Amino acid sequence: MRLYGIPNCDQVRAARTWLKSNGQDLEFVDFKKVGLDATTLDRWLTHLPWDALLNRRGLTWRQLDATVRAQIVDQHTASEVMLAHPLLVKRPVLEFGEKISVGFSEPLYRNLFG
Repeated sequence: MRLYGIPNCDQVRAARTWLKSNGQDLEFVDFKKVGLDATTLDRWLTHLPWDALLNRRGLTWRQLDATVRAQIVDQHTASEVMLAHPLLVKRPVLEFGEKISVGFSEPLYRNLFG
């Protein structure tokens, strides 16, 4: 099981805490340290729509040039921008088996692991 995100994100911290307290072993992948590769993003995009992965609420989005934001209209353009700016990916992203989950809430994780 892999959890992708950044360590100072509240949702990522909550997910890591929940997983550990519920006996789940995980590998944490820090976007700031290792970035995001096309193979991983493509795998996620086979399970989720691109707009479910694109974080339009965060600081990285707000700091992105308005012209670039306006050009994100489909999976291809969204993928290019997320690869260039991995912090635009909603966090955390959890990979377990063949499943991919984005975001954290206790009910969501209880349902996933229940």
